[in-house]
Amino acid sequence: MTISVRLNDADTELIKEYAELNHMSVSELVRQSVLEKIEEELDLALYYEAKAEHEKNPVTHSHQEVKKMLGFEP
Repeated sequence: MTISVRLNDADTELIKEYAELNHMSVSELVRQSVLEKIEEELDLALYYEAKAEHEKNPVTHSHQEVKKMLGFEP
């Protein structure tokens, strides 16, 4: 798939220079940056979901308890 993005000259130069400094193509930089942004937003959504669930049922377990639950300790 091909995607076009309109940029002004300053943004274009900044992106090209950043890609070059990091030894990658502009395409790879844009691809990686977009995927990282999506991953960060998904992680944040999961965090808020887990936080809300914990607030409904604020049960916690110690490290020792978790090891026992997972069968790492008798």
